[in-house]
Amino acid sequence: MSSKQFSGDSGRFSKYQALGNDMVVIDPAVCAIPLTPENIRLICHRHFGVGADGICYGPLPDAPLPNTMRFFNPDGSEAEKSGNGLRVFARYLWDTKLVTASPFSISINGETLAVRVLDKAARRMAIEMGRLEFTAVHHPITFNEQTWPVTAVSTGNPHCVIFTEQLEQIHTLGPLIENAPQFPHRTNVQLVKIIDRHNIQIEIWERGAGYTLASGSSSSAAAGAAVRLGHCASPVTVHMPGGAAQVFIDANWQVELVGEVTAVYQAAFAPDITKQLVTSEH
Repeated sequence: MSSKQFSGDSGRFSKYQALGNDMVVIDPAVCAIPLTPENIRLICHRHFGVGADGICYGPLPDAPLPNTMRFFNPDGSEAEKSGNGLRVFARYLWDTKLVTASPFSISINGETLAVRVLDKAARRMAIEMGRLEFTAVHHPITFNEQTWPVTAVSTGNPHCVIFTEQLEQIHTLGPLIENAPQFPHRTNVQLVKIIDRHNIQIEIWERGAGYTLASGSSSSAAAGAAVRLGHCASPVTVHMPGGAAQVFIDANWQVELVGEVTAVYQAAFAPDITKQLVTSEH
C-alpha cells in the first residue's frame, strides 16, 4: 500500500478534548490509514505523532447499529467503552452534520446509547453510560503488601475505586493496580476524595493510557461507588484535574454523564508521518 493513498483528503482527522482528555477522531470515510496497534501508538505519541489519550474510530461502514464507533487506547489496545470518547465522537457527528437532531444514538461494543446536545454550540452533552455492575463493594485487597478497601465496578469497562485523602498516590498505585494479578484483563483506577453529599474529587489512572486529566467512565464509576457506599447522593459532580462532569444515577444504577467537549483542530497527516504509518503496518 503506497503513501499516496493516505495523502490529502484520504488522510484527514479531527482532534477534540473533553476536560483535557484529548482524542483523535478517525473517520474511515475520509481517512484510509489502517488502525494497527503500531499505527495507533504512533498517532497517539506525544512527541512523534499527533498526541492523544485515545482514538475514536467511526462511524463504521455497514455496521448494523447506528453511528457505531470503536475506541482505542494509546498503547494500541481497544477499550470496551469510553465516556469521554463517546462525547467526543458525538461532537464529531454533530460538527460534520452526520447527525442533525438531538437526541440521537451512538453504538459501541454492541451497546446503543442515547446522546443529548445541551447547547447550540454542542459544547455540553449528556451521554447515557449504561448500567453500573458492582463485583466488589468495599472489599479488602492487598497490593504490594498494603491493603485497600476496593469497590470494583463496571461501566462496560472495569474500574477499581478506592476512597482516600491521599489522591497524589495515583502515580504509584495506578500502574500497580492496573496490572495487579487480581485484574487479569487490567483495570482503570480511581482514587476518590469525598467533598460533600454531591461532590467528589478524583485522580485517574486509565488502563492502556496511564495518568489522565479526566475520564467519563471513571467519573461514572467513582460517582456510582460513592452512592453505593452511602457517601453521596445523585447527582454527583466529579471534580478532576481537567474540569468537572456531572453524573446522574437512577434507582436501577443507570447512568447519564454530562460534560463539555471542545473542538481543537481538523488536519491531514503529512507525507512524512504517512510513510511511517505505512511502514509500521508491515
